[in-house]
Amino acid sequence: MSQRSAPARPRLARPRLALIAALLATTALATPGAAQNALPPGVEAAWLEPTSRPALNTDPASLPSRDEALASVDYVAASQIAAMAREPIALSTGSNLSQMSSNWVAATFYVGAARLARKSDDPETLRFLTAVAEHYNYSVRGARSGPTMLNADDIAIGDLYEELYARRRQEGVLAPLRQRLDWQVPHLNRSTETPQLVWWWADALYMAPPVFARMSALTGDPKYLAAADKEWRRTAARLWVPEQRLFLRDERFKDENHRDARGGHIYWSRANGWVMGGLVRWLESVPADFAGRDFYVDIFRQMAGRVIELQQDDGLWRASLLDPETYPQAETSGSVFYVYALAWGINHGLLDRETYLPHVTRGWAALNRHVLPSGLIGATQKTGDMPVATGPDEVGLYTTGTYILAGLQIADLNAPTQTLPVAEPKRDVPEVIAATTPTPPAPVTVVGPEETRRREAEMRATHALAYDPAATGRPSTVEPLAPPPADQQTPRAVVRFAPDRLDDLLWENDRVAHRIYGPALEAREAPSGSGIDVWAKRVRWPFMDRMLKFPNYHTDRGEGLDYYDVGRGRGAGGLGIWFDNKLWTSRNFSTYRIEETGGDEARFSVDYRPWPVDVARKVWETRDFSLPLGSSFTRMTSTLNSDTTEPLIVGIGISKRKNENGSGFVTRDRENGRLMFWEPENPEHGGIGIAILVDPAMVEGFAEDADNYLILVRVTPGRPFTYYMGSAWDGGLDFHDRTSWEAFVATQRPAFAAAP
Repeated sequence: MSQRSAPARPRLARPRLALIAALLATTALATPGAAQNALPPGVEAAWLEPTSRPALNTDPASLPSRDEALASVDYVAASQIAAMAREPIALSTGSNLSQMSSNWVAATFYVGAARLARKSDDPETLRFLTAVAEHYNYSVRGARSGPTMLNADDIAIGDLYEELYARRRQEGVLAPLRQRLDWQVPHLNRSTETPQLVWWWADALYMAPPVFARMSALTGDPKYLAAADKEWRRTAARLWVPEQRLFLRDERFKDENHRDARGGHIYWSRANGWVMGGLVRWLESVPADFAGRDFYVDIFRQMAGRVIELQQDDGLWRASLLDPETYPQAETSGSVFYVYALAWGINHGLLDRETYLPHVTRGWAALNRHVLPSGLIGATQKTGDMPVATGPDEVGLYTTGTYILAGLQIADLNAPTQTLPVAEPKRDVPEVIAATTPTPPAPVTVVGPEETRRREAEMRATHALAYDPAATGRPSTVEPLAPPPADQQTPRAVVRFAPDRLDDLLWENDRVAHRIYGPALEAREAPSGSGIDVWAKRVRWPFMDRMLKFPNYHTDRGEGLDYYDVGRGRGAGGLGIWFDNKLWTSRNFSTYRIEETGGDEARFSVDYRPWPVDVARKVWETRDFSLPLGSSFTRMTSTLNSDTTEPLIVGIGISKRKNENGSGFVTRDRENGRLMFWEPENPEHGGIGIAILVDPAMVEGFAEDADNYLILVRVTPGRPFTYYMGSAWDGGLDFHDRTSWEAFVATQRPAFAAAP
């Protein structure tokens, strides 16, 4: 693939806004039948223009300037885009190695090109990437079976979609990818260990985990990061060899049939490069306070220390890291990852500059010696799973993509150290979005001025008549929950009546959040009742009100969510009358009174209309609620009245739960008046624990029905009695497992005397 003989153009010369204006003007003037239509459909002439070749004879002992590094990167990127654009797009993408595709080979180039597009003044790179994403409709491969739905290689292109979403905030860009990741999360979160892994080969740690971590950063939902963390550690437990500070490519390389010429284990250069590159991209999105972050930093540093020991005299690394003599040829597809990762580690303060910079500059100079006349990187080992001999003219999209990443880090070595995590790019201004989004060509039937005018009128009508969800002003279904203003981040206990949410009553403090349902929901949903809902929260300030502004508050946007299902049960501490081996319950509350909110305590009361207990009697209730700041327990004082004076057996319940992880754990403690239930782990969001505390002197026993576990207490009509309901979420701030929650519950010594 040689360069065209047309005049070269500097790709970084023109200021961005001026170039955008020129591009927009050109797009506006384009008409069907223009000369550019001689190009393959969707391919733009600018992508095929040659680029000036910069000086690439880099001094191994010197750090290139920022401009020198960026010129090299821009040249290689433009050359690769031109090469891809010249080739027809194949219908099947699985085995494509050099053309535009949605497979991992092309996706790993897009990773680098997308990072370049953040820094380049030339919009053509981002325009090309957008065209690719549009062609594949922002979708991912692998729909044929469960294993292919989980294939990490097919998730690699997700980074491109995440980049375009970050820069444009168009929900549809992220929707197909998020749907696939949502499908994968329960499998990554599986509670039972399996002989097979999802990410069973080292390369997978580059392809998928960074996409999961970035999805959490973009949406605020930590479930993606948490699930990926679990599977990453499973893979490391199988493939990481601490003695060598390297990874095996997969478990086959543990056996006797996969040994190098020395008889030792094979440590493939590119496999370990995938891991180091994947660690870089993973750590860019992992929050600084993520509990498991040090595990990854430690592995990254160990690998960095090992790979500099294995760098060869020419500045590169051989395909077989510990057996360089068997494959002595220059090999760039592994080496480029090490230059990238080491430079990144210096830039982000994880590696010592004095120790590692000489290895970076030697490696960068060596890579530049293998930039072919075509502008692509030679000496690239072909796709595969182990070291093989490599020719000097062999190229690969994964090498050019990672060369771009390496060059960008080389450029940044001229700047101060950067912090982690790396912020997502800000949304582009409308002019940039328009200039970098190719307009689909008109149908071939649009020929001549009259048909062109008709087409333009049709497009204007489409814009004017189509419903636009943005006009409603509702927040995006994707965006994270923005923290409240600083003066609203103080812990406090609040209660609110929410007519905007069908008359819910919401209450929360710095630890827990709950709600009960009102008359408007009762009119709309016949199954709704007097069960108590649990919201999972991980912030000290109120969040329920802000969550209700989103179309779906059952999605975690960073501060928590409502994923608890009350269903037809009692939820967390709703009550009923136990009579004739059946629980008789009220409907939703009918009236409410808020006594205190916004300070150290939330207090309110509700009334429940009379409900039948079989045909024997009717019962009605007034209940007072109190949630102090700093408590995991809501105090409830119930006054039950009846049309007879006979004592009542009241069942205070917790909804049952069953899923693929079992039925949870129930603890019944009559002596101390306690009923506890730790739910089976939700595959996406974790576990919730609930505890009911009652006066032991009132306990009659325990029972259960199809929907609830119940603790039974004897109550006199008209006489108030007090009980407590508490909850915990292992994704919150206070309790991270059943053991810590139940140990805390055991320390509680509540007062049961009714408030005066």
